[in-house]
Amino acid sequence: MEHEYLLEFLEKKDIPIVHKARHAYLTYYGFEQQSTYVLKEGVVKTSIILRDGREFNISYLKAPNIISLLKDEVSQYTSAPFNVRVESESAVFYKIPRVTFWEYVNKDKKLQDYINAYYREELSQAIYRQQLMTMNGKTGAVCAFLYLQIESFGKKMKEGILIDFQITNDDIAGFCGISTRNSVNRILRGLRENGVISVENQKILIKDKEYLEQYMQG
Repeated sequence: MEHEYLLEFLEKKDIPIVHKARHAYLTYYGFEQQSTYVLKEGVVKTSIILRDGREFNISYLKAPNIISLLKDEVSQYTSAPFNVRVESESAVFYKIPRVTFWEYVNKDKKLQDYINAYYREELSQAIYRQQLMTMNGKTGAVCAFLYLQIESFGKKMKEGILIDFQITNDDIAGFCGISTRNSVNRILRGLRENGVISVENQKILIKDKEYLEQYMQG
């Protein structure tokens, strides 16, 4: 996807930017908002709150990426579809009124193509992630989740692939639909004992990529 075109477009339009510190929330699930945000720098996590009060994590988003984009071109306000929280040390966003954003999109063919591709890709990835989480058991869900992080945060090391981003056991539980982090603790301990992963400076090092890969077929 041509993220560069979107960023250059917003830069030319002199769209204002906002800065957020780690663990600051950009939007809250269900709250009204009137802006579309484009992540320029940093990493955010999207999530929703389940009926029982637990947080269900949807995805990590790395810059550049569009945040809180809903296909409603005329309403000034709309309900936020999920929580958006900064997970990197800081994050920078372009902030643009939603109606204005869609006016730009409707007048620019290349931007239209970008947005359409964005929807297709996001939907495809969401369905695939959900398939992996539901068709595997708890251990398989955790293994699939760890494998998925390679593309976003993987860094090749002599001993394996470092997930160069701190991911807590609570977050893993939230992504995998596991009710307690104690279950995640047991699964990760088993993976460490079997030489699949290790933990280096609070980051996960994947030592046996092939073991995790077996859970990627759903």
